[in-house]
Amino acid sequence: MWLVWSVAVVGYIVSVTNRTSLSSVGADAAIRFDADASTLSLFAVIQLFVYGAMQIPVGLLLDRFGARPIMAVGMVLMAVGQTVMALSTDVATAIAARVLIGAGDAAVFPSVLRLVATWFPQQRAPLLVQLTGIVGQAGQLLALLPLAALLHATSWSVAFGSLAGLGVLFAILTVAIIRNHPPTSSADVSVNTETGAIQVVRSSADLRQGFRESWAHPGTRLAFWSHFTTPFAGTAFVMLWGFPFLTAGEGLSKPTASLVLSTFVVFGMLVGPVMGALSSRHPFRRSRLLVLPTIGLQAIAWIAVVAWPGPAPLWLLFALALALATGGPASMIAFDHARAHNPSHRLSTATGIVNGGGFIAGLVAIFLIGVAMDAQGAGTPATYSLEAFRIAFLTQLPLWAIGSLMIVIERHRTRVRIGLDAPWGKAARDTPET
Repeated sequence: MWLVWSVAVVGYIVSVTNRTSLSSVGADAAIRFDADASTLSLFAVIQLFVYGAMQIPVGLLLDRFGARPIMAVGMVLMAVGQTVMALSTDVATAIAARVLIGAGDAAVFPSVLRLVATWFPQQRAPLLVQLTGIVGQAGQLLALLPLAALLHATSWSVAFGSLAGLGVLFAILTVAIIRNHPPTSSADVSVNTETGAIQVVRSSADLRQGFRESWAHPGTRLAFWSHFTTPFAGTAFVMLWGFPFLTAGEGLSKPTASLVLSTFVVFGMLVGPVMGALSSRHPFRRSRLLVLPTIGLQAIAWIAVVAWPGPAPLWLLFALALALATGGPASMIAFDHARAHNPSHRLSTATGIVNGGGFIAGLVAIFLIGVAMDAQGAGTPATYSLEAFRIAFLTQLPLWAIGSLMIVIERHRTRVRIGLDAPWGKAARDTPET
């Protein structure tokens, strides 16, 4: 049980490393491909678009074939993508590489979630999902420090070729060690240790029906908007724009900028268990207690940095990193919502819908920041400026506003659906919050 989960989680670390492999080498990529800010954003945007678009198909494939083959194929796709990236010298080829990486990455996290559902009791799921997300974020540290050091010590081809080798290794380990379900089961099932109920973990084979039934429940939509709104600022920061902002904008040295980004990753790993415990203990207060305050904290931190006259002090940049770090753990709460409001036969489909939310927001944020930089004539590393970055990062505010509004709306609809609240305009019952 734990060996299967451990291999899967380390595979997820490799997946996150592949996903964020441009985070600290964006300037190198801009020089290698002679790319302006919009083009550089396009690498991440296309990768995230493919990731988001693949979530529903991956969910259906997981229902048909189980986690083991889907995760192995994902590893192979990422390995091929990084091989292409290692050899590419033009924008078109690099974009094709990011498409492959996005497609492979899309298969890994949902596969790990399915293994959690089939190998562990339901009562452990919220904590294990948080632990999966926490440990997986170590992949960002690999992308920030060792990958950048390897690239600068050797070459672009060696650095990205090494990532391809890791993908091949974990494809082999996935096939050798991971199994779809425990040997005592003949199908993917989830066991409730309190009631003894055994449920088959399987979604509808019909895409339209499975998607329609999942999306029709406001709890799924609440989960989608929770995952849409909480992590995108951190995704944009650590995946592409944080490092150039800290170095070219705020004037930090590369080691200090790496330390700020590393703080983002480490603090996210530390706050995850707290979020998981609070989510489990307060299932009817998740949105108001955890999700919405997290969004507010991130927005306030960014506004403070943007409004600061001149370069922000180092303590404020660390505070920004800490605030953004809460977004990842808070986004995991979305899967608690989805699991609570969807029966097991829609598990993978609902998970795919929810997981796509954060990456849709992430690609929109990354793209808007790049467009805003180009619009100000600051589209290349030579023309980056603090003022341009400040204005560009303000494009995140509408995403927070829209997402927060939808969370409030869908939270109310969910409570009405499960009988905890009356529709707006009618007297509400005295019930706990969700």
